[in-house]
Amino acid sequence: MGGWSASLTPRSAQVPSPHPLPPTSFSSPILRLQGWRSGRGKGKGRRVYDATSGARRNWPPFASAAGPEVEAAVAAAQSRGKEGSKRVRELEPESQRRRPLCGAEGAVAPTLTRAGGGWAMAEISDLDRQIEQLRRCELIKESEVKALCAKAREILVEESNVQRVDSPVTVCGDIHGQFYDLKELFRVGGDVPETNYLFMGDFVDRGFYSVETFLLLLALKVRYPDRITLIRGNHESRQITQVYGFYDECLRKYGSVTVWRYCTEIFDYLSLSAIIDGKIFCVHGGLSPSIQTLDQIRTIDRKQEVPHDGPMCDLLWSDPEDTTGWGVSPRGAGYLFGSDVVAQFNAANDIDMICRAHQLVMEGYKWHFNETVLTVWSAPNYCYRCGNVAAILELDEHLQKDFIIFEAAPQETRGIPSKKPVADYFL
Repeated sequence: MGGWSASLTPRSAQVPSPHPLPPTSFSSPILRLQGWRSGRGKGKGRRVYDATSGARRNWPPFASAAGPEVEAAVAAAQSRGKEGSKRVRELEPESQRRRPLCGAEGAVAPTLTRAGGGWAMAEISDLDRQIEQLRRCELIKESEVKALCAKAREILVEESNVQRVDSPVTVCGDIHGQFYDLKELFRVGGDVPETNYLFMGDFVDRGFYSVETFLLLLALKVRYPDRITLIRGNHESRQITQVYGFYDECLRKYGSVTVWRYCTEIFDYLSLSAIIDGKIFCVHGGLSPSIQTLDQIRTIDRKQEVPHDGPMCDLLWSDPEDTTGWGVSPRGAGYLFGSDVVAQFNAANDIDMICRAHQLVMEGYKWHFNETVLTVWSAPNYCYRCGNVAAILELDEHLQKDFIIFEAAPQETRGIPSKKPVADYFL
């Protein structure tokens, strides 16, 4: 097969970049575990949602985490306090907040479809039962997980590495197994299929409920394939999940690693990126010096474990930085990329902006490089202790942006297992 490929090619043999590369790169993302950079988001276009009162409210910008450790974020949250920062306003009517399915009143939810034929009513009914069970944070049977993953594979294999998504759509960042905060996200953003969603990866690890979180999203994908798009994050990886919690959670909840194997096989089928109306490029991490065009991403063989380096790795691991050209990433995988790299990529692909996740932002979202790159973070009170708020981005049919800021689900609505989550590292 000719053309550009994403196999484990030495960097020297890959497509040259117009920007100079750093002289060295770390060999494995697990070998170096570094922190998040600080930053502040801009305060326009926000709608803030109070999880306890059910009302959206205004919120002044937070200071971002000041250092690489979780404790720095915790200290910032403790010093910040609550005083004088919450002006409550009325929640918009449901009819204004949620987007219609087809742009018309009374639109009907699209039915589940399958390559080569439709689903039997019994299958749809059984899938609906599983979705409701997962919404209650109840595990489904191992045999049901196997069948669900088989159905999901049939759908995901047909999707592109750069999956086309039509507006209106709501874009979400990292979830990290925080199941009750995912339910809060659906509460403030609208449920599937009434709202069209794009999730930018990192569904698992760190949180207590990675299994329920990923299986619920996967079941919704199978039930409403045109109303929810899931792209791959750096934690959708066999290697990473064996360190940061998902592997152990599957073993603990199912008594074997079989469910972990089913899920990690599905990881290999997730799209690497998405493009909204041809103008907003969505990816978990960032750019790669080996990639100048979207067509190059489309040629990657994504059905594999995330490599330790190369273009596929870079898309899932890279971060924007106030620099020029490319820099060595402290994560040990991917690159740091500057504003000039973004400007050239956006111009070459005729896109307006890049939307990504991957980095904790205390305010829930953050603009970079004169609003050409946006980071969205959707796990409030990350690791149940960072004190950050979360955000989702609503895009209407004209790609007008509206941010919804929300807090963690109220404590009384969630059940916290006695087992502590793993690893206070930011990866």
